[in-house]
Amino acid sequence: MKTVLIVEDEPINFRVFSKILTRRSGLNVKGTEDVEEAMKIAQAGDADIILMDACLAHSVYQGKPVDGIKMAQMLKADAQASNLPIIFVMPGNMMEGDCEALLKQSGADGYIKKPIVDPQQFVDQILALLPKDD
Repeated sequence: MKTVLIVEDEPINFRVFSKILTRRSGLNVKGTEDVEEAMKIAQAGDADIILMDACLAHSVYQGKPVDGIKMAQMLKADAQASNLPIIFVMPGNMMEGDCEALLKQSGADGYIKKPIVDPQQFVDQILALLPKDD
């Protein structure tokens, strides 16, 4: 069974995303806002895809604030985690061009805008980026 690592600093968002994913797709879900824990999970191969808040207002790594963009860059630069797909969760008020620019800057593989209006479309976007079994 595939596992989604949700990197989210708002507990209510984590609960909503987790419920939608487990109920509608049967995916396993892990969650953290801790940068080191997320890196360890990714490096160990304990997740198949990452759903990450682009803002991460409360996350810190080695004493410095880290947002989702920086964390995605760190993951994509890490040999053990670089192939892991990352989907950003973007604020709903961001313009499409800004979302595309953040994807390019971060190396992330896709994005979903909040609020989640269509739960099935949310699940389908994640399933589409999940690595296929060989």
